[in-house]
Amino acid sequence: MTETALPTFETIRLEQQGAVATITLNRPQRLNAAPPQMFIDLRAALAQLPVLGARALVITGEGRAFCSGADLASRADGQSATSRGANAYQALTEHYSPTMMALSRLAIPVVCAVNGVAAGIGASLALAGDFVVAARSAYFLEAFVNIGLVPDGGATWMLTRLVGKARATEMMMLGERIPADKAEAWGLIYKAVDDAELMAQAQALAERLANGPTRSLGLIRQGIARAMEQSYAEALAMEATHQLMAGDSADAREGGMAFLERRKAAFKGE
Repeated sequence: MTETALPTFETIRLEQQGAVATITLNRPQRLNAAPPQMFIDLRAALAQLPVLGARALVITGEGRAFCSGADLASRADGQSATSRGANAYQALTEHYSPTMMALSRLAIPVVCAVNGVAAGIGASLALAGDFVVAARSAYFLEAFVNIGLVPDGGATWMLTRLVGKARATEMMMLGERIPADKAEAWGLIYKAVDDAELMAQAQALAERLANGPTRSLGLIRQGIARAMEQSYAEALAMEATHQLMAGDSADAREGGMAFLERRKAAFKGE
């Protein structure tokens, strides 16, 4: 299939091939540093995905970086320490955090293809993917402590759950690079791959997910997120409810018939 022409944005590029949508952070001259506008654009693009019928999403960066963090240079000039804090608070509450929440609530699987540095809010964005595939030259960095700030974009919540208190503390308090291979060994990401294979592997994974039972995958995604906060009893109750919802889908009926007929299921995302 050929790529479909889609709405254009100031700081990102949205493309679609088949049932897979791709969002590319598109400020390569700034290593894809993210001003508030980038997260405004991201949220707008995410809202388009159900309309487009996308069944999986890939997020990556243009050029040699995934995202080098918030664009501090674009908002630091002439600001006092007090105004910097107030402006950061406003940007987080009005733009960055709502976009991260919108991504977490997406009903389709997300593959993040990390092609270089993923720092600060860029690391949070990358690690919000259900599958994080990173080039071996890529690295993750929580550098806030080096400039007297604190992690954001959900990093404190996310890292503690992904790698545990000790390693999360190391990342956030020492502010050192975590190379892709180390991130894989820690369980921070799905896998590290050779640089030349990054997009091919990410796209293949996204296509596999896009050909799966979309409703079930969305419910699994939701269940994993909620399980991080629930008791065992609450998780069991949630699973039963989700099984009821998934069981009513056309894909579930197709899956059952395919099993009985000993053939591969042809899921349609319905």
